[in-house]
Amino acid sequence: METKNYHEDLSHIRSMMERSSRFISLSGLSGVVAGLAALIGAAYVYFVFKREGIDYFEGERNFFAPALVKELTFIGTVILLVAVFSGYIFTAHKSKKKGLKIWDATTKRLLITFAVPLLAGGVFCLALLFHHLFVWIAPTTLIFYGLALVSAERYTLTDVKYLGYCEIILGLFSLFFLGWGLVFWSVGFGILHIVYGLIMHKKYK
Repeated sequence: METKNYHEDLSHIRSMMERSSRFISLSGLSGVVAGLAALIGAAYVYFVFKREGIDYFEGERNFFAPALVKELTFIGTVILLVAVFSGYIFTAHKSKKKGLKIWDATTKRLLITFAVPLLAGGVFCLALLFHHLFVWIAPTTLIFYGLALVSAERYTLTDVKYLGYCEIILGLFSLFFLGWGLVFWSVGFGILHIVYGLIMHKKYK
C-alpha cells in the first residue's frame, strides 16, 4: 500500500511540475479550424486569380497589380486573425475545463519564444513584398512558422515540434518550385494543421 501511495505521489508531483513548466492547454480543434480557414482562404485566392484572368496552374502570367497584392495581403491577414481567435477560444475552453490558468508566466514565455522568429519572418515577408519578390513569400512563411513552432516547443506540448519540422521541410522543398506557393501554402497551413489538430485532439482530449 505504501509503495502504491509513493508512486501516486510521484505521479502527482510530476504532473504539477509539467503544468508549471509547460503550457499544456493547447487544443487540437484550434489546429483543425486554422487548417480549414487556410484551405478556404486558398480556394478564395484561386478564384480571385481567375477573376483577374490569371490561370494559376498554367503559370502564363505572374504579374500582380498593386491592388491585387493588397487584396491578397488582406485575405492572408483575415485567415491569420481567424486562426488566432479560434485558437484562443478553444484553448481558453480547454483551460477552463481543466481548471488551469490560460495566462501565467509559462504562457508569457511561450508567446515570446514563439513571437521572435515569427516577427522576424513577418518583417522579411514585408521586405519581399516591398521588392515585389512575391514567389518567395510562401516558402518564407512556412519556414519561419516552422522555426517558431520548434522554438516554442520547450514551453508547450512536445508534439508541436513535429508540426514545426514538417513546416520547415515543406518550406525548404517549395524553394525549388517557386510559383507554386499557393499549393504548398495550402498543404502547410491547411492540411498539416488539420492532420495535426485531429491527432492532438484524439491524443489529449
